[in-house]
Amino acid sequence: MMYDVSDVVRGLLSPFRLLGRTARCRTLMNTPPPPPAPHRAARIAALAAAVCLLAVGCSASAGTSGSGAGSVGKAGTGRLKVALLTHASQGDTFWNLVKKGAEDAAAKDNIDLTYASDPDSAGQAELVRDAVRQKVDGIAVTLAKPQAMKGPVTAAKAADIPVVGLNSGIDSWQSEGVLEFFGQDESLAGRAVGGKLDDLRARHALCVIHERGNVALEARCAGVKKAFGGKTEMLYVEGTDADATAAAITARLRQDPTIDEVVTLGAQFALDAVQSVKQSGSKARVATFDLNQDLVKAVESGDVQFAVDQQPYLQGYLAVDALWLYRTNGNTSGGGVTPVLTGPAFVTKANVASVAAFAARGTR
Repeated sequence: MMYDVSDVVRGLLSPFRLLGRTARCRTLMNTPPPPPAPHRAARIAALAAAVCLLAVGCSASAGTSGSGAGSVGKAGTGRLKVALLTHASQGDTFWNLVKKGAEDAAAKDNIDLTYASDPDSAGQAELVRDAVRQKVDGIAVTLAKPQAMKGPVTAAKAADIPVVGLNSGIDSWQSEGVLEFFGQDESLAGRAVGGKLDDLRARHALCVIHERGNVALEARCAGVKKAFGGKTEMLYVEGTDADATAAAITARLRQDPTIDEVVTLGAQFALDAVQSVKQSGSKARVATFDLNQDLVKAVESGDVQFAVDQQPYLQGYLAVDALWLYRTNGNTSGGGVTPVLTGPAFVTKANVASVAAFAARGTR
């Protein structure tokens, strides 16, 4: 049988109302009330306790319902442990932006974030295995050399650890068993650059690849070559050595004065190329993939014609946030079948002012 709580409370309170009226009458008659009989005092105490329990019980029930309905989408859950593992080389400032985005998402979601990197594919694979052994709640990993990640990702899945991909590996993330992917379609971005070079009436492009075997970098230059109406040649350099990179570009420009466009695949390499153009006496212009604070200044000054921004901050942020959403609410961005694209977008002298402030604070 169901009872109305308010009716029960009124029933329990009725003795107090009667006692109150009796007390008021005795006060008007100026006669002190006699002490209540022991059994009556016990009954009053019991009634008071019952009223308090009812009030507390109703309040607690209402509070539980409200907190349950509002918990989704808020970082009030238990602290999760997430590992962000990339193929970054030491000194490559591009990854500072990825890390910054991941850290901001981790702070919002109350996540204990660990970041580690190794440009060697075997070393990066071991980082993933370490994370599995540490029983983290989620792994975000770059797939620059996807085949090397296949075994570690399989081990993570076997341990019921969700894995999302970011930055590199857009053509292989599903076959590797990764849950979601956040990044740029590098082939598409490369073709967009090739079309842009046609618009600028370039004739001979030198595409500088700073890491041999990196699927994302190879796809960029292949895309440029496919779309560009002029000649495209590849130049492989040792990206971890800035002096050697600049020397190789300088030497090639001196060897072939018909090169009128240098396309680099990272912001810091574009700045090296600007110096190489000056040192070689070449008339080539410089364009690049990726963006940072110094590159923004180079675009503003005209030293670099344009940059393709893949928004690395957003890649790091979305990857970490996606793991939190999956763990706390079962969400998968793109339904697990479509990558979430963060680029490409062209930054030129005409629009660079709109991103300069963000670049200055280290998020673009």
